[in-house]
Amino acid sequence: MRRTAIAVAASALAVSLAACGSAAESGDKDSDSGDSAAKGDNIKIGLLLPENQTARYEKFDKPLIEKKVKELTNNKGEVVYANAKQDASLQNQQVDTMVTNKVDALIVGAVDFKAIAGSVKKAKEAGIPVVAFDRLAEGPIDAYTSFDNVTVGKTQGEALLEALGDKAKGGQIVMMNGASTDPNAAQFKEGAHSVLDGKVKVGREYDTKEWKPENANANMEGAISALGKDKIVGVYSANDGMAGGIITALKAAGIDDIPVTGQDAELAGVQRIVTGEQHMSVYKSYPQEANVAAEMAVLLAQGKPLDSIAKDTADSATTKGIPSVLVPVVSLTQENINDTVIKDGIYTVEEICTDKYKAACDKIGLK
Repeated sequence: MRRTAIAVAASALAVSLAACGSAAESGDKDSDSGDSAAKGDNIKIGLLLPENQTARYEKFDKPLIEKKVKELTNNKGEVVYANAKQDASLQNQQVDTMVTNKVDALIVGAVDFKAIAGSVKKAKEAGIPVVAFDRLAEGPIDAYTSFDNVTVGKTQGEALLEALGDKAKGGQIVMMNGASTDPNAAQFKEGAHSVLDGKVKVGREYDTKEWKPENANANMEGAISALGKDKIVGVYSANDGMAGGIITALKAAGIDDIPVTGQDAELAGVQRIVTGEQHMSVYKSYPQEANVAAEMAVLLAQGKPLDSIAKDTADSATTKGIPSVLVPVVSLTQENINDTVIKDGIYTVEEICTDKYKAACDKIGLK
């Protein structure tokens, strides 16, 4: 296995889910998870997601994981779900409840990657393996799947520089990073800075509390006031939700012709890309990530090894050598909407091109 420090981008890893097959087809091994090695398909997987502000968790991740667990367990496995709604204390309580209810494995998308560590330890002490989903939580994590987060930031930064062209020289941008409680946000920031530093001046930079669009909106208003509306040539936004709040602030100030980045390929973000209000988003294959998380959880619940799917490892501040799968990402622009979110069945053309966006869709040939 190749070890990958969490603060450093791992090489993009193409995951062949078709080759994984049923979890029941993988070999047995001894496990420290109580009697999990003796479990068959009648297992219970706890799924804890961090918030419902970002559309992906409820719309994609939850149903995709539920579907994959059913598929891997001949429809006998059960997923018990809870959403923490951006409340770290609530999420710790939810873990305690899952432990009390004796789930066989946990998939955890942490609200706060540090605050969850104690609860992860409790689960481990109860013989319940934990899969860190999308965000690398601290504590004795058994497996981890996410996207190559530094590469996400690099992808955003490169797209922004390309859109700026000559305006980057002598111009200044605003950087709207994600929440400081999310370890991914630090990696997005790292990747973006590695591309942007020395190429364009960062006039103002923010870590946006809880990733909330309204907080990004307020931050953007402050940046416009401080820098002047004619002095900003572009905005690095770490995700689509915040991009919406940023663009609202830009419009209110009479700024409507500068590139804004995003991430997550949310429907509203894709529609803004269609109209040109948002320059790009980062498309991440939620089906691929969700399927990997489900398979990891089922294998661990059944006391089986992860060798068939986890070819890399990651290190957190508390745990080294965590079996990991990092899923590649794609820069989403007007040019490849058909080849990404539509081709993968995330959205239909009809969902994107509602009456409000039909003319813009026709203009870019999206039909």
